[in-house]
Amino acid sequence: MLTKGADMTGNRTWRIVVVLSAVVAVVGSFIGSGAAGGTPIQDAAGGALSASSTSIAPDGPAFGIWSVIYLGLIVYAVRQLFRTADDERHARLALPATLSLLLNAAWILSVQFGFLWASEPIIVALLVVLIWTFAILRRTRPSGVVDAVVTDGTFGLYLGWVCVATAANTAAVLTAAGFRGFGLGQDVWGVLVAAVAGLVGVLLAVWGRGRIAPMLSLCWGLAWVAVGRLDGPLVSVPTAVTAVVAVVVVVLVTFVVRTRAGWAGRRSAVATA
Repeated sequence: MLTKGADMTGNRTWRIVVVLSAVVAVVGSFIGSGAAGGTPIQDAAGGALSASSTSIAPDGPAFGIWSVIYLGLIVYAVRQLFRTADDERHARLALPATLSLLLNAAWILSVQFGFLWASEPIIVALLVVLIWTFAILRRTRPSGVVDAVVTDGTFGLYLGWVCVATAANTAAVLTAAGFRGFGLGQDVWGVLVAAVAGLVGVLLAVWGRGRIAPMLSLCWGLAWVAVGRLDGPLVSVPTAVTAVVAVVVVVLVTFVVRTRAGWAGRRSAVATA
């Protein structure tokens, strides 16, 4: 009886922790947007994260996806308040979800205060935590359509976008530190990084059995990388072309894997009927 009571108390505590972490993340995003009188992220740290800072930086409108992600995170945080005590899926998600929200805020603050070097380990840690979250989602089934959209959809978008953001952040940190790419030039590095981002998208599609949300946000980011390289102060046609090809490949692989997974599921259902 004591164990059951302790478990219920722990569940309740984690629900509140997730909500408070969501509040911290939203406040951090508000500060990062410059709405509170601060410097917008793209202008902070000497403009190291602006759309024209590196050849892999997405164009400005790409960052509008954060509004969708934050909205999803808020809905998720509120919804998990009402989960049952025996909901193992959301109990397992509580820790990585909390860490992702706090790391998000920490990344914004590191950039706002000019500690660009600190933003790199933070965003890498955020990516690792989101991969952990994705692994939990992959191994557990949503309770219904709402759970699939709110939980799987939100964290899928979050992961796909942070994959692109990590690449852009790494390029920005290295450029700010004086790294010149071993003399290979912006075009070569842009092509290489865009190709790697596309490969990551393919791996996510295969591992995630064709999940749509990670594909959407990752391809959204790559598409805006292409737009940024075709216009503005840092034009790189090779990078733009590579980013577009990566988008097409990731979309095709995602739908092929999803279709095959659907066929396999139907065959299994027929065999067990």
